[in-house]
Amino acid sequence: MTRFLHIADIHLGIRRYRSEERARDFYMAWKDCIEKYALAEDVSFVLIAGDLFDARKVEPQAMNQAMYCLTKLRDAGIPVLVIEGNHDCHESENRFSWLRSLSQWGYINLLEPVHTESGVSLEPWDEAKRKGSFIDIEGVRIFGSIWYGSTVGQALPLLVDQLRLNHNERLFNIMMLHTDVEGQLNRPIPALPVAKINELKDYIDYLALGHTHKNFEIDGWVFNPGSLEACSVDEYANERGAYLVEIEGGKINARLMQKYHQRKVVRLTFDVGGRATPEELRQSLFAQLRSEMQPHNADETEAPEPVVELTLRGHLGFKNSLLEINQIRDEIKSEFNPLLSIVRNQTLPVEYAVAVGLSEHVSRGERERRVIEDLISRDARFRDQAESMAGLILETKRLALDDEEPVRIAELIEHGISPRADAIPAT
Repeated sequence: MTRFLHIADIHLGIRRYRSEERARDFYMAWKDCIEKYALAEDVSFVLIAGDLFDARKVEPQAMNQAMYCLTKLRDAGIPVLVIEGNHDCHESENRFSWLRSLSQWGYINLLEPVHTESGVSLEPWDEAKRKGSFIDIEGVRIFGSIWYGSTVGQALPLLVDQLRLNHNERLFNIMMLHTDVEGQLNRPIPALPVAKINELKDYIDYLALGHTHKNFEIDGWVFNPGSLEACSVDEYANERGAYLVEIEGGKINARLMQKYHQRKVVRLTFDVGGRATPEELRQSLFAQLRSEMQPHNADETEAPEPVVELTLRGHLGFKNSLLEINQIRDEIKSEFNPLLSIVRNQTLPVEYAVAVGLSEHVSRGERERRVIEDLISRDARFRDQAESMAGLILETKRLALDDEEPVRIAELIEHGISPRADAIPAT
């Protein structure tokens, strides 16, 4: 039996929400995962399917964090097989990169195809040169690739041709690939179709994916662990982890391991409607917050402080300028002691409330007229002319969109703001 660890998207050196502690979470996830599921499990090798680092220009602290675990793995005799991701790939005009340096120094084996003017080839690992496209370890042949981006569909047939020549039917064949897969995304961007992936199936027994920050499997041979940590608050809901994989008799037993350092994110929503003053809103808001979460007490739990994200929605009962977002954020921090308190304001100002109660059958133009008229009527100087001035504003807009001559628009405005403004018809 051969046991190995498959991880991806560690993103050492990442910066989020201007928090050094949040950046350290990614190191803690990496360190905890390696210690629990590589060193303690005595795996035969570790696969990193792209994005060990968050950027190709690696900060000293991120390199230190990488070296801490890579040194432990090397001292334990556990090879680390790596491919480039889109975040840590080398520049096209430069053959040097930190991943290539780590490979040359013997901390990792960077597996990558050889691309020349005549095409692409997969070359066996050369220990003396510390270079190669595939390597054999304990009855397993592991192939590497590079980050192809949107050209992955065109690159795959060339790799398939090379796999046909270089796979070994007597061994268990693994390939690492950093790419999005069709049907596994929450956003409409091009991704590799599953039909294309299946072209690898004749030559690859385990496809070790990276890049998409959520866990998924396809047909028992395609595995994507997801990022070790959530790279944003929005990603927190995604399942993620590290695959501890056992191969015996050609059969795969891949378990998603998730019991390592991950910081909790608490996401809350509050409807501001029905509160006429900022103080009334604040009291209702904190009453809801106290019912939905407890203050973090470091003396009572070993779990790290959570990140709290609060989204405010609905129609304000007072002017938007009176909504003190910074004060709300500071009060959450003071009372509940999270690592970070993030407040998102998605409220609709009271100035637009006039359009809320209109029937869905009311046209957009009529809604626009009502809102403008309501805004004008709030100023006592123009309250009696609100209807005619709203008509003037909308007519001015129409002429501007129709590329009317500026002189004609100026004449309309001049006439509209004269004492005979009530003669301007509303449109």
